[in-house]
Amino acid sequence: MKDKVTPKILPGFMELLPEDQICFNRMYQTIRSVYERFGYLPQDTPVIEYSDVLLAKAGGETEKQIYRFQKGDNDLALRFDLTVPLARYVAQHYNDLVFPFKRYQMNKVFRGERPQKGRFREFYQCDIDVIGVESLELVFDAEMPAVIYQVFKELDFGSFTIRINNRKVLNGFFSELGFADRIADILRTIDKLEKIGEQSVAKELAEFGVSSEAAKRILDFIAYKGTNDEMLAMLDAQNVADETYREGVRELTQVIGYLRRFGVEEAAFLIDLTIARGLDYYTGTVYETMLNDYPSMGSVCSGGRYDNLTEYYTDQKLPGIGISIGLSRLFYQLKENGLLTGAPKSLTKCLVIPMNESLMDTALEAAALLRAEGINTDVYYQNKGMKQKMKYANRLAIPYVVIIGEDEKAAGTATVKDMESGEQRTIALDKLSEYVK
Repeated sequence: MKDKVTPKILPGFMELLPEDQICFNRMYQTIRSVYERFGYLPQDTPVIEYSDVLLAKAGGETEKQIYRFQKGDNDLALRFDLTVPLARYVAQHYNDLVFPFKRYQMNKVFRGERPQKGRFREFYQCDIDVIGVESLELVFDAEMPAVIYQVFKELDFGSFTIRINNRKVLNGFFSELGFADRIADILRTIDKLEKIGEQSVAKELAEFGVSSEAAKRILDFIAYKGTNDEMLAMLDAQNVADETYREGVRELTQVIGYLRRFGVEEAAFLIDLTIARGLDYYTGTVYETMLNDYPSMGSVCSGGRYDNLTEYYTDQKLPGIGISIGLSRLFYQLKENGLLTGAPKSLTKCLVIPMNESLMDTALEAAALLRAEGINTDVYYQNKGMKQKMKYANRLAIPYVVIIGEDEKAAGTATVKDMESGEQRTIALDKLSEYVK
């Protein structure tokens, strides 16, 4: 006799019980429905890609974290995000797509990093992107936070703030200070501000040749707080001649104006100059979204504008803008904070119970009538006592039990029990769905 294998999964992978999976699916469906409402089209790319395609732009930490393997003569890898596959997809199907190309993709990605609390090796990302040809209208920079606003309003986990900045503002400001050749290093450093604090940021800036006076000016600049109009007035009043800076301020002003016309509440978005998004490919507007009552969660949705998504696959210039919600991480953190309450244990609304096996045909007919009207219905098939049948319905929190006995069969009726109130009624079979609805 073989030894039993211990049932287990790898660290960093998430597996849910039905009640939590129902809750997760509802969040997934809410996000998808909002994406589609704004005109985004579904996309699904292969989990496995050729390594040279997937790693065209990647390097350093990304390459260390990728799941890579050989199959025959092929060097293959699991996708580590949804942006690189999008770049490959757009370059490959360029002649078949309509631009601006608005797409959403909500799939699992894989990263072989050290698993930590709330961080996974396999996780869902929910992305939207708009890709243009040669140029992309600035109104899309406002549509992104308008979509974020609608998503988190419908998810209903309390108040939230979409923090907005423009990389051109920061790039121009640093260039004005004489650090045009160190912009990427400075951006990556100030992106750590909330995690490591001002002193550590200043110390790290010094390593890049930023004097203590210049570091203070940078930190004072990005730390400025005010209403959106106060922030714009402050930016406009700065004695900065750099054209990139001025262009960033103009873009930020337009985006705020568009956002108001999208109907987004003023309290839900705020210009925040500390938002740098350390990734090199962001070139314009950038976003991070925080749940106000749970700042320790960090950003629950982020993204921004990039100049050329497909530069490693085609000479065609295809600028874009996108956002991403890390759904697995968000779900985990919401559950840890006790915010996922009231989810049903079952999606079944009715359980049809025949009193004995000879009544199964009538039970199946009753279930078919309910399902035909779109009511989720199950039938109890096992030949067990009534007590066990009702216990099954209770454990799954099924709201209605439809009982078929000999008397009900003869009369063409069913006894319907409301499991919450305990009330029972006799209902004609052809009126069952109407009563349950």
